[in-house]
Amino acid sequence: MENNNRNTPEERRHIRLELNPETSPEAIEFFEAHIDDELSSYELATALVQCDKTVDMPRILFDFIVDLYKDAVSTGNTDAMNDLGALYYDGRGCEQDFTKAVFYYDRAAKLGNRQAQENLGYCYYYGRNIPVDYEKAFHYFALGAFDGHLISLYKIGDMYQNGYYVEKNPTEAFHIYDRCIQTMTDEAAPLVAGPVFLRLGNCFLNGIGVEENAKNALICFQQAERYLYDMVARGDAMYKKSLQASIDGQGKARAKLVEQLPKQEWKHD
Repeated sequence: MENNNRNTPEERRHIRLELNPETSPEAIEFFEAHIDDELSSYELATALVQCDKTVDMPRILFDFIVDLYKDAVSTGNTDAMNDLGALYYDGRGCEQDFTKAVFYYDRAAKLGNRQAQENLGYCYYYGRNIPVDYEKAFHYFALGAFDGHLISLYKIGDMYQNGYYVEKNPTEAFHIYDRCIQTMTDEAAPLVAGPVFLRLGNCFLNGIGVEENAKNALICFQQAERYLYDMVARGDAMYKKSLQASIDGQGKARAKLVEQLPKQEWKHD
C-alpha cells in the first residue's frame, strides 16, 4: 500500500460518516464493505469514482479521491495521472478545470499512457483551454488507434470526414466507422458502439462516403439510441445530445422511407 496517511481505516470511517445515504448510497456501501481492506490508494480511488455516477460527487469525497490519486501519482502511476486528469475534465465534484486535466493527461501521455494520449487528443481537437491543434490531435489519436483504442479510431474518422489536418475524405471516414463496428468487442461496445452507430446513421442518411440508404440509417440510429441511452443512464451526461440526435435521426430516416413508398392508392372492390 502506498504511504498515504489518508488511506487508513480511520479516514475511511470519517468520510463514510460524512456522506449522505440518499445521494451516496453506493459509496457508503463500498466503504462499509472495505473499511479494513488492504487497498492501494489507486485501487480505492478508482472504486470510489465509479460509485453513484448519476449524481454529483460530494466535495469531501472528491477531495479524498484527489489525495488518493496524488499519492499514486507520486509513485509514478500513469493510470492515476490520467484518471486524475479525467476527474478535473469531467468536473464531477468540482468546477471543470481543463487546465489541470491537460496537465495530468500530458504528464501521463509523455510516459506512454495510451488512454492519456487519447484524452489529450480530445483536448487538442476541441481546444480545452489550449489552442485547437488538429495535427497534435491526429498524432495522439493515431497512437491510440494503433494500439486498438476504438474511440481514437473513430475520432480519426471524424477528422477525415471534416478535413481536419488530413485531406477531406468521406469514404475513408465511413470505412473507419464501419471498421470500428466490425472489430468491436463485447467489452468495448458499451463505451463505443453508440457514438459510432450514430455516425454511421448520419452517413447512410445523407450519403456521406456511402450510397444513401434510409433503411440502413434507421437501423444504425436505433442501435445508437440503444447504446447511448445506457451510457446516459450510467451517468455519462455528455452523451445526452448524441442520444437526442439518434432519436431525431430515426424520424428523418422514417420520413425518407415514407417518401420512397409507392404513391398508388389501394382500390378495394
